[in-house]
Amino acid sequence: MTIYTLTSELHNEQAVSRVTREFLDSLHMGYELQGNDYADYGSHPLDVIFVRTGGTEGIFQRLLPELLEKTDRPFYLLSSGKSNSLAASMEILSFLRQQHIPGEIIHGSPQYITRRLQVLENAAQAKNRLKGSRLGVIGQPSDWLISSHADPQRVKDYLGIQLVEIPIQAVYDAMPEDKDIYAALKTVIEKHQLQGFTLRCFDLLTKLHDTGCLPLARLNAEGYVAGCEGDVPAMLSMAIVRALLGVSGFQANPATINPETGEMLVAHCTIPLDMVESYELDTHFESGIGTGVRGYMKEGPVTVFKVSGDLSRHFIAEGELVRNQAQPDLCRTQLVIRLNDKSQTAYFLNNPIGNHHIILPGHHQDPLEEILK
Repeated sequence: MTIYTLTSELHNEQAVSRVTREFLDSLHMGYELQGNDYADYGSHPLDVIFVRTGGTEGIFQRLLPELLEKTDRPFYLLSSGKSNSLAASMEILSFLRQQHIPGEIIHGSPQYITRRLQVLENAAQAKNRLKGSRLGVIGQPSDWLISSHADPQRVKDYLGIQLVEIPIQAVYDAMPEDKDIYAALKTVIEKHQLQGFTLRCFDLLTKLHDTGCLPLARLNAEGYVAGCEGDVPAMLSMAIVRALLGVSGFQANPATINPETGEMLVAHCTIPLDMVESYELDTHFESGIGTGVRGYMKEGPVTVFKVSGDLSRHFIAEGELVRNQAQPDLCRTQLVIRLNDKSQTAYFLNNPIGNHHIILPGHHQDPLEEILK
């Protein structure tokens, strides 16, 4: 985080500097203080303007055209509450809103300010990690995923991700003699310099009489984004989770939903091995052949997440994993989740973003909302 300052010339610099040090030291987080030199504003993951005193509104107004040439990000105004800092910040933010320029005042207790700045910094760093990444679409989405495509240009413009179309034949061409799907996928990853991919995996059933379930589980655990069925929005959701939180996501589809209790059962035949406490190998559910993964996640807080392929909408819900189960008539990994807000079940029945959704451990609504602003 890099902090720039706005200070009225009417205030005593020595007194203001003392208050500044006390205030910034109370935040207990790292920062670089640039002062009133805005030459490199916009070049860091997160730039914050500390409105140190009142009487700075005109200074900001004169500075704004220069800043708008450097960045199109929101303006984050840090206020200590001292020396009319908050009043000036409110006038500046009102002026920005009149120009239809986004912004936010960061003000409150040191604990609140620290938490908010950490959320903003994490989101900014995640966007940097996504920028320039390459995600493969191997074999195109499965035929039944009629709504699960993406707009490559919007994905590049908004997230900085390049979608790389790769024919499924590339996997067959990379297959070693022992038909090791994992090894073939690693070859494709290295050849195309991918940070992740989604695979039209059902084609492997007819071509190789095997599945990609276990290789995908392994590759996710190794830090790649490895999605199923060629579902591009699900892959993008997993990539956002990986960049922002550094964790894998479980791509699953709801099997049953109870709107009266907020409980839902989600299932799939693969799950990242770093998400489970233990796992078993079974056959792939639909085909009864190959290898499926039955994983058991630790019970506790979870988040359900999905972005649309054109990035125009998203869904985030926090809940609890109440139990794992292992029924024979479902995809092998089966999680029963109770949403904290049972009214959110209406989304799945009235306006879902496809069928696959991403389950991740912990409650993460605030940071996910922030990165998608």
